[in-house]
Amino acid sequence: MKTILLNEWRGFYRNKLFLIIILFFSLSLFLTTTLSISQSKKQINSQIEAKEHIRNQWDSMDSSNPHKAAHFGSYAFKPINILSSLDEGVNSVTGNVLRLEGHVQNDVIFSENSQSLLISKFGKLKPSLLFQFIIPLFLIFLTFNNYIKDKESGRLKLILVQGASLKDVLFSKLYSIWIIGISLLFFTMLIQLTFSFGDIDFDILYRLLFVFLCYSLYYFIIINLTLLLSFIFNNATASLSIMIIIWIMWTVFLPKIIGNAVENISPLPTRVDFNNSMSYDRSKGIDGHNPTGIRRQELEDKILSEYNVAKIEDLPINFTGVLMQADEEYGNKVWDKHFGNLYDQLKSQKKYYQLSGFINPFSSLQNISMGLSGSDMFHHLDFLSQAENYRRFLIKQLNDEYAFGGSVSGDRSWKASKEFFQSIEDFNYNFPSFFSFLNKYLIDVFVLFFWFFMLLYLLVSKSRKMTIL
Repeated sequence: MKTILLNEWRGFYRNKLFLIIILFFSLSLFLTTTLSISQSKKQINSQIEAKEHIRNQWDSMDSSNPHKAAHFGSYAFKPINILSSLDEGVNSVTGNVLRLEGHVQNDVIFSENSQSLLISKFGKLKPSLLFQFIIPLFLIFLTFNNYIKDKESGRLKLILVQGASLKDVLFSKLYSIWIIGISLLFFTMLIQLTFSFGDIDFDILYRLLFVFLCYSLYYFIIINLTLLLSFIFNNATASLSIMIIIWIMWTVFLPKIIGNAVENISPLPTRVDFNNSMSYDRSKGIDGHNPTGIRRQELEDKILSEYNVAKIEDLPINFTGVLMQADEEYGNKVWDKHFGNLYDQLKSQKKYYQLSGFINPFSSLQNISMGLSGSDMFHHLDFLSQAENYRRFLIKQLNDEYAFGGSVSGDRSWKASKEFFQSIEDFNYNFPSFFSFLNKYLIDVFVLFFWFFMLLYLLVSKSRKMTIL
């Protein structure tokens, strides 16, 4: 097998067109990867500057009413991972800035697509675009005629007469082309490590290693299937035509068809229905039996009883601050209910889409690529969760200061000190580790290995049958 493999490589080396194409791909990957890294670093620096500006505004705030500060709010910035230079995923659609304020849980804003004049179906030019669409197509064209050409020229018979088995011939051809795909992957990973060296840690190394593994599996699937089709149909035109149809179905039609099917299986509420439903629960109570006035009176009686006074004016605290925080906590229950249901539906849709990998391994590859780059739905929801937890912490700090910081009920002139506002910690997103999120992609990993071993078995089985005949 080693000799046949070396002969295959000699054939590629002697083909000037092949060398030109390889040079073109190497240059394209180099430029795309370096430009993507440069763009990501610029975005990271811009985000750091914006974050510092917002913090400086907060720290320079004069003595003020804490509730006014709650309406002034703050901003949470979704950090741009250096690996998003490989695959931008949903980041360009979802946005990266979240306003944090009292009484409301906001949506992320300022997506790149909303501010761009150029909107493409395939997104911006990233290495993932070449990895997922262009390189597989190149590998298909390298593979479809490789076996049939040797058979028609008589070279295959000569190799078999010399003692090689058909299985050795087929796998030598498969490995020789697979190594090309792996080499392009390795070249890109090397560029990523070189130009992002200062930002690399063990977690990113694990993610890069897994990216390399999963794309390698997918390329093996593409090459194996193309070789298998040419072996079965024994016709270059037929095998190429069928494989191109499969490639188009996998990359263009099936993702859209499956996406629409998933939306019908687990539909999301419209924005209007979602907001109306939240507004109703926010004003009337989750179960519809606790109007705002009754809840306020119950809280007032409870606080008066705790401090053993008869009137709000006699309280040593500011009841308005207590009321604000109670209202905020009630609102949190509403957000947890509606946003929780929405996120559960999104996760349900994601799971159905992951299962579609059994008929379309391309969807599994995309899921893993976005996940390992930290730019998929799971990472986005994790950011929203951490940002919302910080929002609740921030608003509680402000309401507690308003209630227990020295003011009394009815004293609207009281203001919290500048030092108090400066003492509140800023929001810092803790990017999840690779292993903490790995379980979310087990279906996708299993699917790729399923296709890998299934096609491997079929190729071995077909080659043995042909040997017997």
